Amino acid sequence: MRSQIRAAILAVVSVMLVATAQASARALPTGGERAPVLPATVRDANGDGVTVRNASRIVVLNGDVAEVVFALGLGSRVVGVDSSATFPAAATRVRQIGYQRTLSAEGILALRPTVVIGNTTAGPPAVIQQLRDAGVTVVILPDSDRLSSAWTKIRNVGRALGVPKRAARVAEITRRQVAATRRMLAKARTAPKVAFLYIRGARVQLIGGAGSRGDVMIRAAGGVDVGSTIGIQGFRPITAEGLITAAPDYIVVPQAGLESVGGRDGVLRLPGVAQTPAGRAGRVLAFDDQLVLGLGPRTGVALRELGVAIHPELQPRR
Repeated sequence: MRSQIRAAILAVVSVMLVATAQASARALPTGGERAPVLPATVRDANGDGVTVRNASRIVVLNGDVAEVVFALGLGSRVVGVDSSATFPAAATRVRQIGYQRTLSAEGILALRPTVVIGNTTAGPPAVIQQLRDAGVTVVILPDSDRLSSAWTKIRNVGRALGVPKRAARVAEITRRQVAATRRMLAKARTAPKVAFLYIRGARVQLIGGAGSRGDVMIRAAGGVDVGSTIGIQGFRPITAEGLITAAPDYIVVPQAGLESVGGRDGVLRLPGVAQTPAGRAGRVLAFDDQLVLGLGPRTGVALRELGVAIHPELQPRR
């Protein structure tokens, strides 16, 4: 019953935030390119200038970048995405090219892209070089785990694909949503301890710490990231001792990770979880992977959902 109530509350919050986003969009200038203005030159992750001359057939190497491309109104031009592209729904209907970290050049080249765009997570590097050697325009943008990288990413993608005005508008909406959410979360009376667990079945069971996107989101939502508190940098395998020592009040997992271990009960069986305050109370929160980790146009939505979930005093009364 409690989980159903929480799900209902989060659904209401999501609807409220969408309405806020629409209102913000109406308040912003309506100007924007009718079509990409090309050629366009952008600095890549190495600081080199890359010129895009044709964006009629776009292959996107990362799910978070794909979300930005669709948010900029260029979804009809996308001919390939990686398997991490789960939002919007239209992205899941595009031809898949594999997983962002383990790509192959052959499948991408078969799609006849006029431009390939992604960030430094995409690879391996040899595949990126193969694409360039084949004469394809490849834009590898810098990636960052700072909250502000959400709107920076939007602007960079927009510049690369010839729609900088559209990108500036979406970036500003995103920034305003995040700022409004943080003002709301500043009213919280508590600073709950939260553990971010990245799980992929029995093989991958990690706890996030300083520098991870879990840490960024937890702190921005007004929580204390216990991984950082116990000295973890990035991600480290979960240990019962470490998790019990950290004593989180809440455990956050990506939805796909939750499903990979058989749901909430599977998370509670992970080392040490049942002995934490979160485990004893069953406070396991699952969020769509790309929502909570993407740092893109929905960052405000993610912060609002996470913040309301870990701060019961902010939940709307029913």
